[in-house]
Amino acid sequence: MSNFLESRRRFLEATGLAAGAALVSARGLLSQAAMPAAPSETGREANESVSADYTLHIKTSPIEIAPNRIISATTYNGQFPGPLLRFKEGRQVTIDIHNETDTPEQLHWHGQKIPTDVDGAAEEGTPFIPAQGKRRIAFTPNPSGFRFYHTHNRAGANLSAGQYSGQVGPVYIEPNHEPGRYDREVFLVLKEFEPTFSRGGDMAMDFLLPAAPVKALEEEGESAMKASLAKGMPHGYEVGYRSFTINGRMLGHGEPVRVKQGERVLFHILNGSATEIRSLALPGHSFQVVALGGNPVPNPVQVPVLWLGTAERISAIVEMNHPGVWIMGDLADDDRRHGMGIVVEYAGRKEKAVWIAPPPYRWSYARFAKAGAAAPAPDETIEMTFRKENAAEDGFNRWTINGVAFPMSDDVVPASFHVKQGKRYRLRMCNASDDIHPIHLHRHSFELTSLAGRPVAGIWKDVVMLGGYQEAEVDFVADNPGLTLFHCHQQLHMDYGFMTLFDYV
Repeated sequence: MSNFLESRRRFLEATGLAAGAALVSARGLLSQAAMPAAPSETGREANESVSADYTLHIKTSPIEIAPNRIISATTYNGQFPGPLLRFKEGRQVTIDIHNETDTPEQLHWHGQKIPTDVDGAAEEGTPFIPAQGKRRIAFTPNPSGFRFYHTHNRAGANLSAGQYSGQVGPVYIEPNHEPGRYDREVFLVLKEFEPTFSRGGDMAMDFLLPAAPVKALEEEGESAMKASLAKGMPHGYEVGYRSFTINGRMLGHGEPVRVKQGERVLFHILNGSATEIRSLALPGHSFQVVALGGNPVPNPVQVPVLWLGTAERISAIVEMNHPGVWIMGDLADDDRRHGMGIVVEYAGRKEKAVWIAPPPYRWSYARFAKAGAAAPAPDETIEMTFRKENAAEDGFNRWTINGVAFPMSDDVVPASFHVKQGKRYRLRMCNASDDIHPIHLHRHSFELTSLAGRPVAGIWKDVVMLGGYQEAEVDFVADNPGLTLFHCHQQLHMDYGFMTLFDYV
């Protein structure tokens, strides 16, 4: 529905404020959420006697993803994606959240360093937004950069709940100092709709470097799967989709991204999928990656293809130097033909949009790391091994961390890992399954410190893809006290055990 083509500079000129909320609708009309008022009183539950800075309504809405192709989804403010919210780093905001559905909801502020009672995760103790009810929250947005907000309800076998719904919206936190080495910004939200269950089916993992599996992890995972299949167990359920969209429109059915030759366009790209890893290429152009997960990278290099795990964000500058009408789309032909793409149209060009597949390319976070640098030594290393129990939970795969699956019940679950404030912790993660896992840590950022035994430094993220039968290490500083959720951001994995909690002692 929304193309989010408004430039940052025009936005600032139009509002005079750095923390507005703006979007361009399918009809090309600029609408704005409530402009920020004076900062609210200190506290996490804001003063109800003053107007909120922003208002979000959770409700079921029809979404036209193509002409005469309308789906029903739970949305924010009746649209998909939800409104682009632009905050100012360090300036407190108050937000009214109205839940107009019959299900209690959680709204998670992904990638922000905020307290547990507003983070939006029931596992951490965040209060639910009641069905047909309202909650007002206040927090100070940080860190700066590209973040997003989404539901944090678990879905289980309900393919209309959780992030299978349309509850995804982008957030940009304006930094106090912005170099602005671009002409304008374009926000793109990638999302599939109309999910269905299937049995098994492995996605290709040859795009991810390093590619060589850890032999011991591979032997363990393959042995467990063979034993399960030998007992007559089917492959566990997976999720597929009938329709694919960028900004809520299937390829060819939304407004194109209109550009001029010589422009430097900063694309902010969010993978808002519940379960899918996405790729993106623009024929004849390359992407200069300047930020991963909203955080600037030490080495902003040019790449021909972007790869994003579930919930990952990439900010990349594209120099518009190859005139024509192009399809920016996913490398997967079937997904692109079913909608996962958007047209990029140069001024004065009206021909049919063209797709040209790029040469094979492998994705590596290490390309963007600080050359020759090493991360500081941690105060403590925490070992974590992730395993899959095939079809063990009513036909769904069960996932464990160090042999423990997070329960699906609403009971309070004690933390498995305990940290001390101010200490630096290294998570040594070993993936004993053949699935890629987008690993997410709430309320903190982490530094990538090792990929398959190769040291890296300088890349700070809140989600990282861990390849099948691979190892990786990430470090975080325990600087935001309270229960902290750690999980795979793939909805099926999270729902069926792939979660745990840290607490501060």
